[in-house]
Order: sequence, then structure tokens, then C-alpha cells
Amino acid sequence: MEKPSIKQLKEICSQVRRDIVRMVHGVQSGHPGASLGCTEFFVALYFHQMKHNKDFDPKGLGEDLFFLSNGHISPVWYSVLARSGYFPAEELATFRKIDSRLQGHPATEEGLPGIRIASGSLGQGLSVAIGAALAKKLNNDTRTVYALMGDGEQQEGQIWEAAMCAPHHGVDNLIASIDVNGQQIDGPTDKIMNLLDLKAKWEAFGWQVIETENGNDIEQVIFSLEKAKGMLGNGKPVLNLLRTDMGYGVDFMVGTHKWHGIAPDDEQLASALGQLEETLGDY
Repeated sequence: MEKPSIKQLKEICSQVRRDIVRMVHGVQSGHPGASLGCTEFFVALYFHQMKHNKDFDPKGLGEDLFFLSNGHISPVWYSVLARSGYFPAEELATFRKIDSRLQGHPATEEGLPGIRIASGSLGQGLSVAIGAALAKKLNNDTRTVYALMGDGEQQEGQIWEAAMCAPHHGVDNLIASIDVNGQQIDGPTDKIMNLLDLKAKWEAFGWQVIETENGNDIEQVIFSLEKAKGMLGNGKPVLNLLRTDMGYGVDFMVGTHKWHGIAPDDEQLASALGQLEETLGDY
């Protein structure tokens, strides 16, 4: 299938952002800030970069795999999974409701296509991605494993155990990204616990590190993912420092931790939707 053009990818991003704000507004619960900020990353990954199968195979043999570690940004993932054909977009209306498959943090017990692990207990996703990458090597499967973490999540110790593990075991079929938006639930990361030089830290742990200076520019995101893929196969994993703006696309949400986990009211929803073009049809 032919890949969408940059114009089409931008249109998908607009619709995904509409989905995000409508989903969290519908139940007055959820995490819109980083979901909006990571939209270009998810759209680039699922609509341009990954070879993946919407007829979901839990084993994932012969296809690229993605693991979300910072599972609270489930709205953007659910939207992209629906818009790429894993389940009907109408199901987005059930987000966080009783008996919904679209729980606040991704879960596996209801069998939602595209979800391979429960996530949201921060610090664990990279470890799982490393395990999946090692399994692909054992199966002589040449496809790539992708993972996404948050920057506040770098304050978790398990991240750094995993960071040591991957280069030691020659995991060179893994691209991990960090959403570097400088915000976490209680405030700016440099005030809560300063992360200092993430590039130097990850390089010291044996990773190859690239930086996406504008993670809200779809062309830059695609360029970085393709560059990262070209660096695989030499005994080392790749880390992508993806610099985004929390709340990107909605003017009153941009750049503040206050929208980490708060839903818009009716007036705010109307304002947000007025800034986002409906391109694929609202659910």
C-alpha cells in the first residue's frame, strides 16, 4: 500500500487531535497534554514507518512491534489504532467507560487489537521492548521493535537497568524514543527532578542517540525514525530524543503541565475543536 503524503499525514494528525480532546471530554477524565504532543510521532509510526498488521497477531512475527511505556497517553494510541484500522473509530466513544476495551491505561484482558502489554506503571515498557527485541533475534525475525517513554519517566530506576541491559546483550533491533516535553504531573521536570543531559547519559550507557528537535513537525519525525532505522544492526540500540510541546495543537493547552491529566469543559472543547480541522470524520 502506498504511504500517505505529508499533507495526508498532517490531516490525520488533525483528526487524531480532535479524537483526543473529544475522548477525554466525554468522560471528564484522561490525559490530553502529552497525547496531543505525541500525535506526530504516533501518526508517523503507524501510517508511514512501521510494517504492522491490523489483523492483529499477538505474537507479531514478521512485523514491527510498538510498546508504549507511558501508558497514560492512551488517547493518542487508541485514536491512531482506530484510524489505521485495528477497530472501528466509533469505539473511541467508549473511552474509560464501564466495560470498555479502551481503559484509561492500555490493558490486555479485553483483547483490544494492537495492545500487547498492560502499561502505565511507569518504568516498565523499555524492559518489555528489550525482551521482544531479543525474541525476534531468537526467531531470526528481522523486523524492528519500537518503544516510547516519557521524560518524567526517566526518574524511574528500572529505566536505567534496562538501559544497561540492551547494549550488553547486543540488542540492535530496537529504537526507543523519549517524549521530551519538559513537563510531568506536578510541574516542569527540571523543578521536580532535573534530568540534566539525557543524551550524554544514554550514550554513557552504550546507546546510539539521535535528537528530533521538533517532534511536532511530521517531516522531522519521519526523518529521525528513518535515520534511527539506518543505525540498527551494529550491536547497539538507538535512542531518539523526541522534543515536543505538551498540548500541541490547542493554544490554551500548549507548554504547561496543567493539562497533563485534566479534561476540557464544554467551552474549552468547543475552542479546541475550532482549532482542529475535521478531516476523517468524527466518530
